[in-house]
Amino acid sequence: MRKLFNRELGRKSVEQFRNLVKSPFVIVLDNVRSMSNTGSVFRSADAFLAESIYLCGITGVPPHPEIRKTALGATESVSWKYFKKTAEAITGLISEGYRIIGIEQAEGAISLNDFIPEKNIKYAFVFGHEVNGVDQEIIDMCDHVIEIPQSGTKHSLNIAVSAGIVMWEMYKSLSREI
Repeated sequence: MRKLFNRELGRKSVEQFRNLVKSPFVIVLDNVRSMSNTGSVFRSADAFLAESIYLCGITGVPPHPEIRKTALGATESVSWKYFKKTAEAITGLISEGYRIIGIEQAEGAISLNDFIPEKNIKYAFVFGHEVNGVDQEIIDMCDHVIEIPQSGTKHSLNIAVSAGIVMWEMYKSLSREI
């Protein structure tokens, strides 16, 4: 077995990426304070062909050195929009036919293991502040809430890790339909 060189990976150019059919989901960051987390979410969004990222409230926006450091160029490939209020972003997504899914620990949450995305439905996955999570006002606007099952002593995951897990699971499920 031999490790591949970067030139052997068949990476797309930014223009090629923009022309690809995207996964039918948008990522919404609700007041994420860490620029490193935001950059990491951009990188995962690139890997799993997210349609877009909505940056809301205090969430940092490109270009920012900390975002660029972890995004490794994904801020150039993944489309994004900024909204002062997360509720404004969610209202717009609802009007465009998106199903809104909060990623949070909440009453009535569906385990990620049990969530089966429907064909021909566009989704918006909402990730929240590193300490406070997704704001209750936004949870109230969600169609469903998904919880990532955990078995250890900690009760939460880093937001960038959570986003990567959810995007991978949705990409696996939904890319079969693209």
